[in-house]
Amino acid sequence: MTQTVARPKLTKAAPQAQTSHDPDVEAFLAHISAERRFSANTQSAYRNDLRQLRSYLAAQGISGWAVDAPAVVNFVFWLKEQQYAPASLARKLAAVKSFFAYLHRQGRIAADPAAHVGSPHVGRQMPKTISVEEVDRLLAAPARRATPEAVRDRAMFALLYATGLRVSELVALDVDALDLNARTVRCIGRRGKERLLPFDEKAHAALAAYLGRERARLLRAGRTNALFLNHRGDRLTRQGFWLLMKAYAGEAEITNPLTPHTLRHSFAAHLLARGAHLREVQQKLGHANISTTQMYRQLPEPVRAVS
Repeated sequence: MTQTVARPKLTKAAPQAQTSHDPDVEAFLAHISAERRFSANTQSAYRNDLRQLRSYLAAQGISGWAVDAPAVVNFVFWLKEQQYAPASLARKLAAVKSFFAYLHRQGRIAADPAAHVGSPHVGRQMPKTISVEEVDRLLAAPARRATPEAVRDRAMFALLYATGLRVSELVALDVDALDLNARTVRCIGRRGKERLLPFDEKAHAALAAYLGRERARLLRAGRTNALFLNHRGDRLTRQGFWLLMKAYAGEAEITNPLTPHTLRHSFAAHLLARGAHLREVQQKLGHANISTTQMYRQLPEPVRAVS
């Protein structure tokens, strides 16, 4: 921290984040959405972070947003006591600092209490990947079932690994984003940037099987243009995908931890291991800075090796 503040003894534990609507928070989120074009996931995380702050302040008997610097610092101390990961702590503090700066600029508070609160240093974590053989097992797992959902899942996994799409980009795809004849998919990434990505024969076959009949069976009487549908005929969510991946990882006996980003990371690492140029991988992943893509070259060689 850049400011030393005597920490008073807290007499109440902060409750979990409240779900009540706060007009100042919603106005701030609308502002950053228009100005910075934050993703829906980032906006949701910021909303939860600020509700958590509101709950903490209420537990300390503080109402409104006109607080002093010690209140903000003590909130950070409390977060550290909850043992949040450094990246989560940094994001929460970023949300708080941006929010108070916004309130100050709007004249909602007389002074910015977070202006001199320093941000924690967060080291960049190395991407988590799985081997080519593990990817093959994961992609094969849905084939053990003959349901519309299983055909959809095989198509999703194959497309993710063939293109390096983010999961949020995958579930946001509409049917017209696909060109099966050209074997390309058009996606809108962060900050509204569009990418046209080719995919391989394995993904093409899986997508053709899904679009041939199974998507219509999931759609039922609905009229959504969403490419990947859940069992109710609505667009599949990122959380829904995560639950599916965890279940299939267990069936495929993959012991390495999986996250919604694992196939994207594995796509990049395996592509570089096959000799792809760094710029090519950067463009496929939609990274604004090539230093982000460079991380995949720092992975241990046995992880990157293609069997």
